[in-house]
Amino acid sequence: MSKIAILGFGTVGSGTVEVFCKNKSNYCKNTGKNLDIKYILDIRDFPESPYADKFIKDFNVIVNDPEVTVVAELIGGKTFAYDCVKRALEAGKSVVTSNKELVATKGAELLRIAAEHNVNFFFEASVGGGIPIIRPLQQCLMSDEITSIAGILNGTTNYILTKMLKEGAEFAEVLAKAQELGYAESDPEADVGGGDACRKICILASLIFGEHIYPEDVYTEGITSITKEDAEYAANWGGVIKLIASAQKFGDCLEIVVCPCFVPVESQLSGVDDVFNAILVKGTATGEVVFYGRGAGKYPTASAVVADILNAVRNESKNIIWKEKGKESCVVDYEKQKHRFYLRANADKTKISGLFGDVSFLARQNAPESETAFITPEISREELNEKCKNMNVLGKIQIMYAFDEERT
Repeated sequence: MSKIAILGFGTVGSGTVEVFCKNKSNYCKNTGKNLDIKYILDIRDFPESPYADKFIKDFNVIVNDPEVTVVAELIGGKTFAYDCVKRALEAGKSVVTSNKELVATKGAELLRIAAEHNVNFFFEASVGGGIPIIRPLQQCLMSDEITSIAGILNGTTNYILTKMLKEGAEFAEVLAKAQELGYAESDPEADVGGGDACRKICILASLIFGEHIYPEDVYTEGITSITKEDAEYAANWGGVIKLIASAQKFGDCLEIVVCPCFVPVESQLSGVDDVFNAILVKGTATGEVVFYGRGAGKYPTASAVVADILNAVRNESKNIIWKEKGKESCVVDYEKQKHRFYLRANADKTKISGLFGDVSFLARQNAPESETAFITPEISREELNEKCKNMNVLGKIQIMYAFDEERT
């Protein structure tokens, strides 16, 4: 018999229990083991729940019970959750989690502890909700070299930008609607500020690079400064604005960034709208592969958690190991990397051409005479900021690099 403990009975935790119990007989048949959820840890009481007899408040009960072989951490955060996960692994129990913050900040350490105790630490649900991405990447790494990843990893920001582009709505207006629909939290900073996408790309980059990439090393910019005017210029250019999280190998180094980008309509990411996520992966042998679906939600995420539980029960998969951070980060200085940029400023075309050289000017209906928008040649963000010091810049957005570009 394999007993399972669930930590947290919020949206994902309750969904996990529901999905597991609904399909329990199939899981037992497919694994050849008698599976059951023995404990649900939560500080709240749920007397009306059909699982009321399983609730406990003391984690020591779980960690000291030899019948429990798998723990699903669905609490969130990195303080109490970290302590629970570490103790469970050290007690010889496999752990699965949907906690992107925990994996992004403590992943290397927890993978090492899991390996030392011959158990598993799985986190498929931490990126992309129900979209399978972690395990496919692990499997691809066995036969292919992944060189680039670029994705729309946050459904809230994608919903907001879609509405701004297609309906001409203002940022604040769409954010309020997203909060009303439950897509955005009352404090939406992790979403609109780029922090959520940053944690996810750190996890994916750590997988492909084999070294733990930490959020504090990643240039992160959110969407709070994007306007409907920028969206109109993006359409005139031949694309859309998306919050893109990307990682690209440069020999022994890695460029990794989260920022709004002009994405050309030719890109497979340009048509990903509303709350959907998409992850574009390029390998030296496989070429480009796209993973697409709902990036969050109670049941999609719960499904990924349960899949990890079953893999942990089977004990067929083993962890990869990320190297913990050395003295110097392998992440290159993003400010010095060259890209093309969209700029919108109160400046005449002669001055702009004198500063930037060969630029492409853009247009939109009813633009003020003083407003000029254009696409720069390749330039580092450091150089760009220097050139913009004496300009009244109204908007600045990176152009997403094409996957077939040769970049050094």
